[in-house]
Amino acid sequence: MNRVARARAAARLATREAAVAHRVAALLLEYPTEDLPALVPTLRAAVAELPPHLAEPLARTLEHVAGTPLPELAAQYVETFDLRRRCSPYLTYYAYGDTRRRGVALVEMKQAYRAVGLELADEELPDHLAVVLECASGPDDGAREAGLRLLLAHRAGLELLRLALLDAGSPWAGALVAVCATLPPLEGDDRDAVARLAAEGPPGEEVGLDPSLALAATEPYALDPSTTGADR
Repeated sequence: MNRVARARAAARLATREAAVAHRVAALLLEYPTEDLPALVPTLRAAVAELPPHLAEPLARTLEHVAGTPLPELAAQYVETFDLRRRCSPYLTYYAYGDTRRRGVALVEMKQAYRAVGLELADEELPDHLAVVLECASGPDDGAREAGLRLLLAHRAGLELLRLALLDAGSPWAGALVAVCATLPPLEGDDRDAVARLAAEGPPGEEVGLDPSLALAATEPYALDPSTTGADR
């Protein structure tokens, strides 16, 4: 999907329903802090407003978060997202690895946020999925469309992260299933890019999934985990 097509798709996808799903997913995909338990009732109420294909996967992640003691949850988060490169929440990593081009992409993302009034803290990296989702769930159409354009631009990495979390049986997989379900079905070049990334990994890296799973990466994001072999 080229830039013009992404802009058109983002304008079409920037609905309140998608924004609610993105906001819930953003909060669930942040590093868990002591503020999280107090948010659970609000998140449950938001999820209850969503249609089943979004509510069910989000609810699975939310209930795990709500039912796990915070120190244990934080340890699980680090083990999942910080210690497994194939589960990296940093979307530009999948496209550029640790190359110079990734630095350029990070600058461009910051500029996109600034253009819609979103300023990041100094310690925040703009390609963390939770940050992109925060933008996609912004207060106006401009912010939401900007966030959606970034999700679509990094669709291959997003889908690979979804597949990796499902393959690992991660409780955070539900959040990725819901986010991907807010986007158009994979087809054409996007579908090919996901399969290629699943087989080869990021540039200069060998962190892709087993090549036998490359085809699964392009399958529709069904709620049935049997499409990936992962237990939910």
